Amino acid sequence: MTAPRPALRRRFLGPPGSLQRRLLLAAGAFLGIALVAAGLSIGFILHRFVRGQVDGRLDDRILSLVSDLRPAPGGGLSLGRDRDGPPFDRPRSGWYWQIRRGEARLGSAALEGRDLAVPEIAGRRRKSEEPVPADGVGPWGESLILRVLTLPGKGDAAPTVLVASAPTAALRGPVLEALRTLAACLGVIGLFLFAGVLVQIRLGLRPLLRLRDQLAAVRTGGLHRLPERQPAEVRPLVAEMNALLDQNAANLDHARAHVANLAHGLKTPLATLSLALADAPSDRDGALARLVEGMDRRIRHHLRRARAAAVGGPVRARAELAAHVADLCLVLGRLHAGKDIAFAADVPGDLALACDPQDLDEMLGNLIENACQWCRGRVRIAARRLGTEVVVRIEDDGPGLPDGVRDAILQRGRRLDESQPGHGFGLPIALELAAFYGGSLVLDTSDLGGLAVRVTLPA
Repeated sequence: MTAPRPALRRRFLGPPGSLQRRLLLAAGAFLGIALVAAGLSIGFILHRFVRGQVDGRLDDRILSLVSDLRPAPGGGLSLGRDRDGPPFDRPRSGWYWQIRRGEARLGSAALEGRDLAVPEIAGRRRKSEEPVPADGVGPWGESLILRVLTLPGKGDAAPTVLVASAPTAALRGPVLEALRTLAACLGVIGLFLFAGVLVQIRLGLRPLLRLRDQLAAVRTGGLHRLPERQPAEVRPLVAEMNALLDQNAANLDHARAHVANLAHGLKTPLATLSLALADAPSDRDGALARLVEGMDRRIRHHLRRARAAAVGGPVRARAELAAHVADLCLVLGRLHAGKDIAFAADVPGDLALACDPQDLDEMLGNLIENACQWCRGRVRIAARRLGTEVVVRIEDDGPGLPDGVRDAILQRGRRLDESQPGHGFGLPIALELAAFYGGSLVLDTSDLGGLAVRVTLPA
């Protein structure tokens, strides 16, 4: 199947508003104007050249008539020899000649005895050393090209007017034939020129496309700065972007210092409170201590998010997925050693996420721990890259969740089973972190029988 015409036009010219489209349209317009102007100029030159050839042929005929012109008895006209050679011997062909002096006339056989009308403009030229051009109409209404020579008479004798004619087709035919060939040649030249312009524009815009890819690499963590080896026209822009990246890095370090100070200022009182509650007789069941521990954990979580948001989001962060999954499976397997959980991890080693490593541990840790808590003995983690995203799927063989409660379980503090340990913050925190990085979290049913959690994050 062929691609739709708008898709081909978009692929050839580029998207609307693009530099490539503007440059190509402007180049096409100027090339078209230049080729039309060249065609008109060459056509005018061809017309003059062919007209000169026709006029020269008619002038030769007139000059030969003058050389053979003889006086006849009674003031008539005669020729020393026959001048009706081709093409002047073909009747009604438009190739005629005629000599007139007063009432005396001589004409070519092609006229069949008819008179060739001479325009008034030629009759007014009383003296002329060479033939002059004119246009006329033949005896049968055909359009003619004329050359007229007027020789003055001796004394009171009437002037002698010699006329030679050619059909207009003798001029238009060769010119039109040449113009058709010229148009085909100019069209081929125009296509080659436009192809050259297209190649030139794409080569000229290639540094911008390469710069776009380098900026994407900076955003995803593949590069820290843009390479300084750039074309001279792009180099100032790259220098400004690198200066902006350096400024953002300085802002990040400054924000991290403030976050560290804030963390120190909050965690020290919390640690003191935790020690005080450990010996307090009023907190024998440890409820207050667990609340303090939860406060500490959430403070650390939000401080990490504030640190990332200080520079506009999780830019240039990078985390190797396989290593984090392996570490979490090892740690959580030991914490749930009583269940003897069988972990199955299918994570390619080259998958990397544009995500802070601590936030990735927070997300996957909550999800894998939740799977370990509810599974009967099997937990499966798989990851695949789809375009610019990575999809991580965590499944267990536990009881799963009914469709009606999946949205409710993602709300903070909602727990389906109060007998199980926890506070109901694991899934909501993972959902918030995934959304923070531009991803998503979806609950589904696993083919193992339990719950399947699908997390999508930027690669």
